[in-house]
Parts: sequence; structure tokens; C-alpha cells
Amino acid sequence: MNQELIHVYLMPGMAASPKIFEYLSLPETQFKLHYLEWILPLEAETLAAYALRMTAQIQHEAPVLLGVSFGGVLVQEISKHIALQRLIIVSSVKTKHELPVKMQLAKSTGAYKLLPTQLASKIEVFEKYAFGKSMTKRLELYKKYLSVNDSKYLSWAIEQMVCWEQETALEGIIHIHGDSDPVFPVKHIKNCMLIENGTHIAIINKYKWFNENLPRIILNNS
Repeated sequence: MNQELIHVYLMPGMAASPKIFEYLSLPETQFKLHYLEWILPLEAETLAAYALRMTAQIQHEAPVLLGVSFGGVLVQEISKHIALQRLIIVSSVKTKHELPVKMQLAKSTGAYKLLPTQLASKIEVFEKYAFGKSMTKRLELYKKYLSVNDSKYLSWAIEQMVCWEQETALEGIIHIHGDSDPVFPVKHIKNCMLIENGTHIAIINKYKWFNENLPRIILNNS
């Protein structure tokens, strides 16, 4: 008897493309990977309404949903509209209380509204003035993995992330987090699986950990 495949839908981080999952590989006899992509938000659209529209990309019943960073916040909102087999977030947060102080401050002061998101579409300008190997390498990563450079989308996404109001963690959620994540420092994170030396892009540079552990996590929730 053929074993029924488990459908795993993957949601990348803010403005990122599914290329961030290019090294992810699960046994094809058990799992089928599907890649979700960002769509442009409607005018004044709430995150809940956006999440409902995103469900149109999910074609299977009770799938596994995995989201990275802001994508992890989005999949939590999607889970409020459809039934899931597993809900997994990576390099993300489960409640507003896990947001770093600087983001909470940005919310209370409204400083997030001042970010020059229109510059995101002009990465070639940064490229001309980049200096040093680390900056050049970072720009190369941005060019490879960023898929959305629309300033309205970025302004919307930043606001939804900073102003997310979830008070308590969803039941059954699985949280995977790097112990060296500079965006969402682990000191603010509760009840997660830690990846040693994992940064905010652990899904890319710690892909071997995911390939080794995700099947067990999905099947056993342990």
C-alpha cells in the first residue's frame, strides 16, 4: 500500500522568495514540498484578511505549514482559517511579547513609519557604494533571496510585524529558533527548539539540521 504523502507548505520571510528553501530536502516517499509566495496587500488590508487571501494558495487539506520570520507570523494567522496537521515557525515569534524591545518601542513611537522602504527597490544604488567583503556578501544575499521590492508592501509588512497583537501562543505550535538570532534575540523567546550557532537565516545556513530533524518533528511533534 502506498503511503499517503504529507504536504508541507513553506512560507518565506518578509519580502523573501521561496529560494530560501532551496537546500531543504525531505524524503520524497513521505513528504511533498509546496512553496508559498508573497502577494501584494490591498489598501489598508489587515493581516487577518491577507492571511485569508493566502489560503487560496493552499490546495491540500490539513497540511503542514512552516513559516520563517514574518512568514512565521503569517502562517499563524493562516492557521486561524484552515485546519493544519502541524504549524511550525522558524526564526520568528509566537506572541507580541517575544518581539525585541526596539520593535516594541518602534510601535509605541510610530518610528516604523519613518523607514525609507522605497530604497528597497534601488539595491543597485547600495551596490555601487558597498565596501568591504561583509557588506558585498550581504548585498549578494539580498539580490538572490529578495523577491518583493514594492515599497507599499514593505511598509505594510513592517507595520504588521511591529504591531502584531497576538497575546498568547497558539496551541500545538512548534517553534525552531537559532541561539544567535540578532533580529529576534533568543532571550525573549520561550518554548522553542534551539539550533546551536543558528542566526536569523538558519533556514539557509543550517539546512542540514532541518533536513535531518524536520521529518521527525513533523511526524512525532517531538
